[in-house]
Amino acid sequence: MNITVVVAGLALVGAAHAQTPAKPAGLGKTEAVSNADVNICAYIELLRADVRNSKSQIMGDIMQLDAARAAAFWPIYKEFDVEFAALGDKVLAVIKQYAKNYANMTDPVADGIAKQVLSIEEQRNELKKKYYERLKTALGAIAATRFLQVENQLERLVDLQIAAELPVISQR
Repeated sequence: MNITVVVAGLALVGAAHAQTPAKPAGLGKTEAVSNADVNICAYIELLRADVRNSKSQIMGDIMQLDAARAAAFWPIYKEFDVEFAALGDKVLAVIKQYAKNYANMTDPVADGIAKQVLSIEEQRNELKKKYYERLKTALGAIAATRFLQVENQLERLVDLQIAAELPVISQR
């Protein structure tokens, strides 16, 4: 499955979190959505697995490593991916919390969600710094920077799709 299909699937996950028949959508749009009768958690886990598979394929295509360099890269990347997936679990928990509280959002809940999002972003950056340094030591700065570029691009694609589908908190 390619990353475009996965990103499109994430849009369906955002729509499935609808709380009301008509809700504001991301980026100021309005869309009519009914409550979804699907197992969202299972669907998100499936998408995450597909994203991980697609990321590895894309990463391999772009890194263009010979056998010796690939032998050094892939174990480090797999460790990174495990830690990054744990952060994905945190993102999922925040999305669930947001969806649960969307219709009755309070200042304390919104503040907690915002702080969690900011913390996750810090953790992502610290994780990428850690693995950039490891890859730089193993493969040099050019290959480590290439990893960072690809990872950032893929991360932003998924984040943008999720953000575009989540409704913006309404003024109370």
